[in-house]
Order: sequence, then C-alpha cells, then structure tokens
Amino acid sequence: MMVVKTFVCNMLDENCYVVSDDSRECIIIDCGAFTDEEKRAIVDYITSENLKPVHLIATHGHLDHNFGNKMVYDTYSLRVEVGSADVAMIGNARKHAKSFYHYDLGYDLPPVGNTITDGDIITFGNHSLEVISTPGHSAGSACIYCKEENMLFSGDTLFRTSIGRTDLGGGSMMQIIQSLRRIAQLPDNTTVYPGHGIKTTIGYELKFNPFMDR
Repeated sequence: MMVVKTFVCNMLDENCYVVSDDSRECIIIDCGAFTDEEKRAIVDYITSENLKPVHLIATHGHLDHNFGNKMVYDTYSLRVEVGSADVAMIGNARKHAKSFYHYDLGYDLPPVGNTITDGDIITFGNHSLEVISTPGHSAGSACIYCKEENMLFSGDTLFRTSIGRTDLGGGSMMQIIQSLRRIAQLPDNTTVYPGHGIKTTIGYELKFNPFMDR
C-alpha cells in the first residue's frame, strides 16, 4: 500500500507529496518547500518514518513546484526529473524568481537529472508509476499515475472543479483540454492529488468540472 503525505508549501500553497510504501523507499513529487520550516518538516518526516528517497519528480517546471530542489539535492543527492520542454524553466529559476515573485533566490537550482516523457515508468519500492504527458499548463507538464493504487498526481493540469492557468509561457488552452480528455479516461474512482488545493476523484471532476469531458 502506498502512503501519501502532503506538505503545503510556499506563498502559493503548493502541494508537495512524499509517497512511500512498505519497502521504506519513497519519491518526492513537486518539492515547492520555500521556508526553512517547510524544508525541515519534509526532512523530519522522511527521517522519522525511516524513508529512503529515490526520485524527485516535478510535474512541471514552474518555480513554486521546485523551490525545494536544492534542499533535496543537498540532503539526498537527488536531481529533479521533469519533462524536457520544461528543463529551461528550472535552469532560469533565479530569473523567474525575480520576474514573478520579486524575490532574489540567491542561488541556482541544481541541474535537471533525467527527463521524463509520456509512457515512462518510474519505480520505487514495490510500485510502478506511469508518466502521462499533459501539456497545456506548461509545455512539459505531466501527470504521474499509479494504476495499482488508483492514484493520479496531476500537478497543475487538474484541480478540484478547475484547471491550471494557460496564459504563462508554454501554456495552451487547446492542449490542456486535450490533456484533460486523456486523463478523463482513467477510472472514476481514481484519486487525484493536485498541485494546489484538496484532493478529488476523476468521477467527481466529470460531474462538476466544466472543463472535464469524456
């Protein structure tokens, strides 16, 4: 059984997930930890649960989902894995911090490790996760799906009764609608863990999200 621990991070209330199983291996998805307290909470949880992080995954390259990448690299020697179209965003993190947050990040984020693409399988412990390419919020956006556990980590592609914005660089309303139609094919009981806000299900979104349709 997978265990999902949620940490709400930074000024945009971004969801960072630490996902583990009985093997004690874990993956970190979208580490947006910004403050020292947020970073310490994630490390303390991993330590207290005796977990071993083996992957750092970003559903996309926006900085609010990657503020904590340096902490993860410094602590666990893991480099972020992200869609190739969003690699440049992470490389330009200091510029984006100035432009969007009026903040001097003060350091570069570690270089991207592996790039992820549609159909890739990410393994940890006793589980396998599938990468589903879902461009639209950004060009390199992806969702992470575990069929065995009926779980989808949707980043900023899908929120409860809403979707991610498409007016930033690399965004496309046409593409995100196509991406939503793709993930709408997942079983109704699939639990969706979004990049912001509370969790939902595919079935709930098909009923109440005006952007979701099969």
